[in-house]
Amino acid sequence: MIKARIPAENPDANLKSYYRTYQSFSWSQLEKEFHRMKGNLINIVHEAIDRWAADPVQGGKPALTVEQGGEVKTFSFRELRDESCRWANLLARHGFQRGDRLFIFLPPCPEIYLAMLGSARIGVIFCNLYPTLGFEEIEWRLANAEPKGVVTNPDLVEHLSSEAMKGSKTVFLTSGERPGLFAWEVVVPEVLHRMPTDFETVWVPPETPLYLLYSSGSTGPAKGVVHAHRDMAGHLMTGRYVLDLRQDSILWTDGNPAWVTGTVYGAFAPWICGAASVIQGDGFSASTWYRTIERHRVTVWYTTPRRIRRLMEAGGDLPGRYDFSHLRHIATAGETLPPELFYWVRKNLKHSPHDTWWMTETGMICIANYPSHQIKPGSMGKPVPGVEAAVFDSKGEQLSILTFGELGLRAGWPAMMQSIWRDGARYAEYFRGDWFMTGDMVIKDEDGHYYHQGRNDDLIKAGQEFIGPYEIEAVLRQHPAVAEAAVISKSSEGGTPVVKAFVTINKTYTQSARLNHEIKTFVRTHLSSEVHIAEIEFLAELPKTRSGKLVRRALRAMELGLPSGDPSNLQD
Repeated sequence: MIKARIPAENPDANLKSYYRTYQSFSWSQLEKEFHRMKGNLINIVHEAIDRWAADPVQGGKPALTVEQGGEVKTFSFRELRDESCRWANLLARHGFQRGDRLFIFLPPCPEIYLAMLGSARIGVIFCNLYPTLGFEEIEWRLANAEPKGVVTNPDLVEHLSSEAMKGSKTVFLTSGERPGLFAWEVVVPEVLHRMPTDFETVWVPPETPLYLLYSSGSTGPAKGVVHAHRDMAGHLMTGRYVLDLRQDSILWTDGNPAWVTGTVYGAFAPWICGAASVIQGDGFSASTWYRTIERHRVTVWYTTPRRIRRLMEAGGDLPGRYDFSHLRHIATAGETLPPELFYWVRKNLKHSPHDTWWMTETGMICIANYPSHQIKPGSMGKPVPGVEAAVFDSKGEQLSILTFGELGLRAGWPAMMQSIWRDGARYAEYFRGDWFMTGDMVIKDEDGHYYHQGRNDDLIKAGQEFIGPYEIEAVLRQHPAVAEAAVISKSSEGGTPVVKAFVTINKTYTQSARLNHEIKTFVRTHLSSEVHIAEIEFLAELPKTRSGKLVRRALRAMELGLPSGDPSNLQD
């Protein structure tokens, strides 16, 4: 743990005093800001879109800007209301009702967000899918969720086998021509403009499912995590206090909408706060990313350490060519933000990146660094208002500070997942009494900051103690030749567990036996003598999910000679 303290970047942020707000915060008080129908009924689209669309001033302001292939499309809150009503009418015309599922299988484009809003407005459960999913992954999801329809395009529709689509009644194509289509295929542009721009919103109980996202676990097939309309309270609070959103904010969340971060903070959270969302549909390049911030006057940028590392690799001279004068806050998610990336951003972009921690299952940011609070580089931060965190040992006992254990959150915050789709037993495994067990290993310091130490199935035996891989990986990254590192525990010939490291090296270094030995010696010098790296293997790149999370189980599979698939197709 690094003891450095970086002063608060913005004492005048929405969250003025973390301690005072945390002590006095009440979910029930926050929820009074929402409109409820008789019988405590709600709908997230009303809070995200309709109430702003009805406002004489806010209604005409940009709410969604999508850039793709040089073309920019912008929708005001009123236009999002009208277009989402058209989509709701389209779905209703094809027999969709509350509780039905709609898969959205598209690359980033406006239709994703319009279909999401149209689904939520009618009470349909939407599910965003990565456009890079393989045939088997898609078939498994189709069989598991049995969607009534799929929104896709003519290129991706070829990935949907007729056998897997048995339960689906309609395929909505976002482009194409009528000749040659099957009877169940609908070309959306041909019919959408004829749909009315008004639709009577379906008001639902707060626990009504809103969306379904598939998240890969360390064991078993992908699990369908279900979230509900009640999540909007968590979206509002974290958007306001963690991302510091206001009605004049322009948020760019550069995650795919099939990732929970793209769903929540690319759409619902900014809109519930009355802010605008920017979507970049083009592939990554450093110049594209910098130009997006400049061109769209982004004020808040929510990104990943993986993106930052790629920007760092492009060089520190490039940021100076762009105007970032509107940017006032940077936050990250997806994996731990290493100190070296923190200081690079601080030096080159003139803002401190604020690391955040959460999971698909938590539905919202749960631990964070705040613009009005000092930062300890390498720390996840502190629990958000309304969330209680603690560290537990393997027996379920709470641990004291500076003790390694599993992160638990007291169950009951509004955005906590409602269920695992059709798998109640798997859902129950997350809970230990009143606590939601995250599976992430952490250390809490004397100031209440949490430090991520890896997953609970990534533990490594060092002498008589278990340690997380992150501590070893952090030391490896300190070697000037090492760009990224991952470590696993494996059995030796004598049956004793040993540590193997996988590293990528910086461009100015060359793989060699000498370098291998130097790195091993470096770790022995800078870490406990109990930690001995038996092997080092150089790789061109480490296996990661789309959001940049390291997939150590893929390394274990590779070590055993087992197939691991393409980790970049994994969600988190």
